[in-house]
Amino acid sequence: MTEETTDTPANGEAHDPTTVDVAALQQDRDETYDRLLRLTAEFDNYRKRTDRERRDLSDFLAMDVVRDILPVIDDLERAMAAAKDLETNTELAVYHQGITLIHRQLLDQLRKRNVEPLEVVGVAFDPEWHEAVANEPAEGRPDGQITAELRRGYRIGSKLLRPAMVKVAKA
Repeated sequence: MTEETTDTPANGEAHDPTTVDVAALQQDRDETYDRLLRLTAEFDNYRKRTDRERRDLSDFLAMDVVRDILPVIDDLERAMAAAKDLETNTELAVYHQGITLIHRQLLDQLRKRNVEPLEVVGVAFDPEWHEAVANEPAEGRPDGQITAELRRGYRIGSKLLRPAMVKVAKA
């Protein structure tokens, strides 16, 4: 005689193998969805962090090169100022135009790399961004306001590349 086995739980109810525990499946689905959301958020944060680090590294590498170029720009600006005073001579006027063109091209290339000059005249002195080399009495100006720029300062992004050398009003 053959004995038939039936899947009968201990409580005596018959177990139907086609019956699915819906609540368990929904909980599993919710946990999987939550993990997916977390992984997506973590990946997004990773992508943003690597983009920021790549941008910072690029700025850092450019800083050394740009610092080496800034004295050349200073010399071009001095040459432009000197040649402008002598523009009555046509040969010097041509040189002035050439120097101005080179200066403009250099500044355009620096702007493409997120390097910008600091605008300082008329703003309050900030030792983090400015280097004061002289005080001068200035009527009508508040104490600590920058009255003249002796050497232009530059920043790359939000980082200081070179402080501006300035004269400051003294009350």
